[in-house]
Amino acid sequence: MTEGYVLHSYGPADPYLRHAVASVTTLRRYDTERPVALFCPPAHRATLERHGLASLFERIEPLPEAHRSIVGFKHALHRFAPFARTLFTDTDLVWCRNPDPLWRQLSGYDFTATGNETADAFFGAPKGPAVAADVLLARRRRTLRRFGLTHLPRVQAGMIYVRDHDLAEAVCRRAAGYLARADETHFQSRLREKERTQESCEWSLAMAMSRLGLAVHPWRHGHETPQVDFVEGLVEYDADFRDVTCRYYCDTFVHELRGLPAAWLRDALIAACSQLPGRGDYMDIVPYALHFSWAHHKHPFLNFANRLWQRRAHAGRPVRSEGA
Repeated sequence: MTEGYVLHSYGPADPYLRHAVASVTTLRRYDTERPVALFCPPAHRATLERHGLASLFERIEPLPEAHRSIVGFKHALHRFAPFARTLFTDTDLVWCRNPDPLWRQLSGYDFTATGNETADAFFGAPKGPAVAADVLLARRRRTLRRFGLTHLPRVQAGMIYVRDHDLAEAVCRRAAGYLARADETHFQSRLREKERTQESCEWSLAMAMSRLGLAVHPWRHGHETPQVDFVEGLVEYDADFRDVTCRYYCDTFVHELRGLPAAWLRDALIAACSQLPGRGDYMDIVPYALHFSWAHHKHPFLNFANRLWQRRAHAGRPVRSEGA
């Protein structure tokens, strides 16, 4: 096959291997042809084989110890791209529709990641009021000048597409180099954020893509949106995510308000902005995938993954035998 998916898992099999099983189960509802490769520690493969789930993946390859982290894997994508055209996806991602049109869109790139053409002030920076210091002191501008960049895209690395393996290696090597020089930038370590135990790969990939003149694939794309971050209250869904509809605000600023942690404040600000012409316009869309990237909105996915594991892994039956 010339096109295929790559997932990776490491750490405790519960929950991380369960996430991979849940994600590929939803994928197989819509795509039964393209192969899926899983890179994981030997213990994860043994767990899949013990529970009769190894057949869910066409390939299960070992993930070396040095690559069992976010940056360890995503700064080395060229080592883990077994197909001519590879789509890397995170395991906390639920597929909602047939991805064939998405593959056609991605075929125009040699290397891309989902994202926005311009990053907001919070990208890689403090998520609270402290970001004001970055803005007032023009720290982002100084970072770009120091590294000879003219713009900073917003990379959302939940989906990364690779067709040119040499280009992927160039991107990854540059990204790793930028991360090694993090103290020369304005970017803040993700380890300083609550509930985060892994360093981010996204700002360094964004800098590398900027340097190499590579475009991101639009994260916001109306009815063709590749992935939407799950936010309770803005997504209608059933327990198994077979019927999903997302509220998509056409205005970028209003849409980004969905990231506010307090639902009451989010809804109040959206209502206020909606008083202005066009600001309240929205579409109810079915994205290609839901991404459960925010810890405080992850529980529906965790519940789904656990139920799926209990129902199928403990029964010792391959996931596909039940029609996903």
